[in-house]
Amino acid sequence: MIDFDDYLPPRSAPRGTHEGSAEQALRQIPDGSRVVVPPMSATPVGLLHALDEIRAGWTDIELATGNLFTHVPPLDHPHEPFRFSTYQTSGPLRDVEAAGALEHIPATYAQVPTLFRPDGPLPADAILIQVSEPGPEGLYSLGTSVGGIVDVVRTAPLVIAQVNPNLPYTFGAAELRREEIDWLVPLESDVIELRRGEPGAVEREIAASVAELVTDGATLQFGIGGVPEAIMGMLGERRDLGVHSGLISDGVMGLVESGALTGSQKATASELIITTEAAGSAEFFHWIDRNPAVCMAPAGYTHSLEILAQQHNFVGINSAVQVALDGTINAESLGSRQISGPGGQPDFATGAILNGGISVVAMPSTAARGKVSRIVRRLDADSVVTTPRTLADRIVTEFGQAELSGRTLSARAEALREIAHPDFRDDLA
Repeated sequence: MIDFDDYLPPRSAPRGTHEGSAEQALRQIPDGSRVVVPPMSATPVGLLHALDEIRAGWTDIELATGNLFTHVPPLDHPHEPFRFSTYQTSGPLRDVEAAGALEHIPATYAQVPTLFRPDGPLPADAILIQVSEPGPEGLYSLGTSVGGIVDVVRTAPLVIAQVNPNLPYTFGAAELRREEIDWLVPLESDVIELRRGEPGAVEREIAASVAELVTDGATLQFGIGGVPEAIMGMLGERRDLGVHSGLISDGVMGLVESGALTGSQKATASELIITTEAAGSAEFFHWIDRNPAVCMAPAGYTHSLEILAQQHNFVGINSAVQVALDGTINAESLGSRQISGPGGQPDFATGAILNGGISVVAMPSTAARGKVSRIVRRLDADSVVTTPRTLADRIVTEFGQAELSGRTLSARAEALREIAHPDFRDDLA
């Protein structure tokens, strides 16, 4: 495994580790605190249930988080005492947003590690994490999420860990020493799964087109969603693929089992599957548990332009809400309504340019059941620019590919019209 200390803040001084109940641990959080909560499958559901049950002990607590996969009880009590901030909004946060209890933090995934450090713009007072039971070496593991979380574990004044026997043990930067944790709370809960249905016809058409861009020996980065899963399902005949990604999910298992994914051609971390997040089914969690091929890395490494620039034959695959005819990409808003966040898309798009690779934005040509074109003349005035036109490369819909990098504005517009839905091509002329 890799020593990631060069990509992380120094470890905190040894903490006086305590073991106790959730209430004992959570009572240590001062009123008015900013409390960081890990995203996706790493959300410590048990601790959040306990926090909500004793919420009368505080008048104001800010919960700062990323993409939530599930509803948790504090969301039912905006301002009483909870308020929320997020760098990657998601469905479970809609109601607190409507209640005026949510603030958005514009930040790419590469910026997340610095947000909550003591010298950052939003210093954390505490972090609630979920860890596996200790392994034979006496270490605990963050399991499914390292990202910027491990940075906060090293620097926050208070670290409270839910020790969950259901959480997979993963290696790399996920591993924590006991003395890095203030409170250990034995608390079993289900690990949040991310399940996807079978891809539809449109998703399969998109996936087939993207798969054409992936050659033997490519290093892959995938975003989240049905299209990436469908793409991975079509790469079983490739050989010597590698993964350097912000996220891995069920599709990676199939690539390994087919023999397509070996990592032997990777320029860095040869033969390791490098990721900072893992999300999928219970079967997938079992697969990553103590799997020596899976290496959890901090965002400062996975999204580092220095590291991305070294990747061999890199193909980054992400999605979008809209693409304008000049190549400007919106992947996070419907007009002024924030529905997601930039995630790692700008980071990986920049990395692809630096390493001479390919940055793909794959999306259906329409939204709202075919009533709205995702390819538009220009982004709405209130829409967010996630990736500027200077970083646009390949745009893929079910109607084909548009290659934008190095092309004039008029050539870009023509290429994008050709992959728009036929019902909207005249409007785009």
